[in-house]
Amino acid sequence: MRIIGIDPGLQRTGYGVIDQIDSHRYRLVEGGVICTESDWLLEQRLSAIFEGISEALAELQPEVAVVEKLYSKYRHPRTAILMGHARGAIYLAAAQHSMPVTAYPASQIKKALTGNGRATKQQVGAMVAQLLGLPEPPSPADVTDALALAICHARPSGFTGERELPEVIRAALARDR
Repeated sequence: MRIIGIDPGLQRTGYGVIDQIDSHRYRLVEGGVICTESDWLLEQRLSAIFEGISEALAELQPEVAVVEKLYSKYRHPRTAILMGHARGAIYLAAAQHSMPVTAYPASQIKKALTGNGRATKQQVGAMVAQLLGLPEPPSPADVTDALALAICHARPSGFTGERELPEVIRAALARDR
């Protein structure tokens, strides 16, 4: 199965595409960022996100798109509203490509990758690199986050965590508890 994870943002929307080889092995297909400028009008930024995601969907042909769920307790409500606009552009692009969109809460993404729903960005990044056979997490972080979304969708739902984690991740998780 080919999966695209999309990390929405008005300035940078990251995307990452993986092929699921089996329930525990994945192959990186492509990752990238769609950038907009802060002085652009909102409609210009949304158009750029829509067009960039549409282009990636048409070129890479994933079977499903995955985004992070919005949560309702944002410290800055304006941020949540703007994020909703970016997500709308992504959902529209997916709909126009007849592609289903799945959303996961941040804690579930972290748990699927590290076994800990409160893992740090560094721990998630290390696990993304490990699972994709990369020497280090992809840069920028928007791509890493997007790949984490895709991997979360591909992971078996019964994943319990630490037994399957590399020693370096187990040690980091133990330190943070």
